[in-house]
Amino acid sequence: MNVSNLKNNGYGDKMKIALVCSEKLPVPPIRGGAIQLYIEGIVPFLIKRHQVTVFSIKDAKLQEREIINGVEYFRVSAKSKNNYVELVSRELSARRFDVVHIFNRPKSLRFFYNASPGSKFILSLHNEMFAPNKIGKEQAVFCLETVHRVITVSNFIKKTVENNYPRAAGKVITVYSGVNPDEFYPIWTEEARKIKQQIKGQFGIGNGKLILVVTRFSEKKGVHLVISAMEEVLKKYPQTVLLVVGSKWYGSNRIDEYVSHVYNLAKNLPEKHVVFTGFIPPRQVVDFFSAGDIFVCASQWQEPLARIHYEAMAAGLPIITTDRGGNTEVIEGYGNGIIVPEYNNSSDFAWAINFLLENPATALAMGRRGRKLAEDKYNWGRLAREILEIYDSIEHG
Repeated sequence: MNVSNLKNNGYGDKMKIALVCSEKLPVPPIRGGAIQLYIEGIVPFLIKRHQVTVFSIKDAKLQEREIINGVEYFRVSAKSKNNYVELVSRELSARRFDVVHIFNRPKSLRFFYNASPGSKFILSLHNEMFAPNKIGKEQAVFCLETVHRVITVSNFIKKTVENNYPRAAGKVITVYSGVNPDEFYPIWTEEARKIKQQIKGQFGIGNGKLILVVTRFSEKKGVHLVISAMEEVLKKYPQTVLLVVGSKWYGSNRIDEYVSHVYNLAKNLPEKHVVFTGFIPPRQVVDFFSAGDIFVCASQWQEPLARIHYEAMAAGLPIITTDRGGNTEVIEGYGNGIIVPEYNNSSDFAWAINFLLENPATALAMGRRGRKLAEDKYNWGRLAREILEIYDSIEHG
């Protein structure tokens, strides 16, 4: 369907939008995933203006096709990444969408374009996908020339695209992600206090302050450094507990060499002062944010911008994070957290944790600023409005 003919197609000014998720995890995000959470967050707003179909991988716990609150979900039973692209392309060709919004897979764009050349294309980048080791120059140039816009989750990712391909300047725009603040009880509320007591009881945790880490178990995520930092923290605040929420991979508690290393590090500390929850479904993770006192993101790699910062803000937690990738873009200048001086130094994490434990009024003020940022700026409504403006520029362009 040609975009210029929209007002004559029986849908008024509605366009047919395809959101093509990456192939690793399903939507809704029953197994987690930043992209999957992002899509789930924006579709209630997009559906008010347009027809929306979400393509993702099939999961045993979800139907292959269904409509939820007006949004069509089409889940592909693919055996591989290439098979996923092939099957989605077949559906795009058969149905013809006005806009195809692809998430994090620029190398797949040529296949989707060949399947639906009459569509307009948007690319959302959640990782550094235009690095030379991720995509060939010919593929990258074709993608950047074909898409209407490239939406990035941080200025860090925007710059990586423009540095590698200066011709992309003008097409690349940063649109920060968000969260639904209404799903989180700020830590100073009575509801949060009840949640904290329930979680402490569930895991046999005493009355000390809770240092919260929500992460995948990967060396680049740095949880080993926070565990090492606890040795110094416990010397000054012996009741403090580190609560680590997460596992090796989404939906799995598989143990590998790094996970074993992390568990062994924790054994060097007094019993019950490092608590591991294992995998927690995304909808339950929300409660753990409300149970914490201080949140730590220990990213060691050039993180695009970890969405856990938004979740910590919504719960009113003071944030300790690293100057890696885009993480500081939602901290620096906002007064809602601390950026550790040396990202790979456990003593710096210990210093930051101890500072916030010593200065509870400062910690609370940081948390309140973060909560206000989540309410006013870093939320799904604002994100969806910015995306809809991009769609509008296609419709009226």
